[in-house]
Amino acid sequence: MIGASICTIGDEILIGQIVDTNSAGIATELEKNGIKVRKMLSFADDKDEIRKNLDAELNESDIVIVTGGLGPTKDDVTKKVLFELSRSTRYVENTAQAEVIHEILASRGLDTLDTNRAQALVPDNCEVIVNRLGTAPVMILHTERQGRKVSLYSLPGVPFEAMGAMDDVISDIRLHYHTEDIYHKTVMTYGIAESALSDMLEKWEGALPDDIHLAYLPDPLKGVALRLSVFGGERLIQEARCERELAGLRKILGDSIYSEEGERLETVVGKLLKKCGKTLSTAESCTGGMIASLITSVPGSSDYFLGSVVSYANSVKHGVLGVSDEILKRSGAVSEECVRAMAEGVRKLTGSDYSVATSGIAGPGGGSEDKPVGLVWVGVSSEKRTEAVKFNFRNDRLRNTQRFAASALDTLRKFIELEVNN
Repeated sequence: MIGASICTIGDEILIGQIVDTNSAGIATELEKNGIKVRKMLSFADDKDEIRKNLDAELNESDIVIVTGGLGPTKDDVTKKVLFELSRSTRYVENTAQAEVIHEILASRGLDTLDTNRAQALVPDNCEVIVNRLGTAPVMILHTERQGRKVSLYSLPGVPFEAMGAMDDVISDIRLHYHTEDIYHKTVMTYGIAESALSDMLEKWEGALPDDIHLAYLPDPLKGVALRLSVFGGERLIQEARCERELAGLRKILGDSIYSEEGERLETVVGKLLKKCGKTLSTAESCTGGMIASLITSVPGSSDYFLGSVVSYANSVKHGVLGVSDEILKRSGAVSEECVRAMAEGVRKLTGSDYSVATSGIAGPGGGSEDKPVGLVWVGVSSEKRTEAVKFNFRNDRLRNTQRFAASALDTLRKFIELEVNN
């Protein structure tokens, strides 16, 4: 199987000034096209460092994809290294890239300076993919190392330019290499911790064929994704093999599985609501609007989502949602009675078919022995019934809030499924 290394260049990455999103995006595209990413690394804008690392990766991988170190300023060092690696003797102007540079600058009312024109100069032994989204072209070096064919693709560091070039990069790779299928099947679960999930699946996982690999991918907003991967072979055959293994997984996990297509909770909830033609509203205290934000991040959510009340203060819980003073005084805001009343109140206020409410203690302060940090009550309501569920987490404020929101969505999912199926 073709193997690849992804290299990102830039001091700003190493000092944490920016987050490297290029590697993740490039890896996704390579994996989709049958190219296995074997390594990701980042290094500084230093010519010797770049030369040393790229030399090493060309000796180990079939494909090396580099982003960064290109630009109209003095930190344009990647091109100099490519000049040496390709054993070029001169720089030549790529006229197509020169035209793009002029068009981009003219559209901004800027003159084309010598430093801008220099970006269209490339080592004469390198091929070029024109970057129509920016000024630095993609440079390609096809060469040999230790009797085998290797290729280096140097992309701009700007994420939308790097990703914008990937279709052309993939096409060029396919011209020079035979790629195999990689099949991934992602099953989404919620409500079982990764360690407990591993224990539950120990026997099932141990019986998997040697060439089917299982990965556990936990995320506070998604739960634990279980990814089955098969490298090589025909896709339809590998898909059928994974499907046979999933039959056993479903028996073990039951309704803890909420998607077999890698979908997020908010997407699954949205599909349920669309399927049954129902609407939703939210009443949020500790989650501060996060549930509504997740729901509305799904395209088409306006078909089923009516609105939200962020009732952070008790005065809003009482004055807007109709939670009685008696409940707030007797049981407090973080209680079963309160979230039940919140869920019913927002459903009646908006006229939605379903509602979900949260009230909890995200921390780091505000907890007590009876109501510790990480406690949340989730209420769900419909015309038929109202229920409340309690969860306890032990994380920092952000992680607690994320888990509160995800638990609310999963509780809502199960609530709607039960009504739809009965």
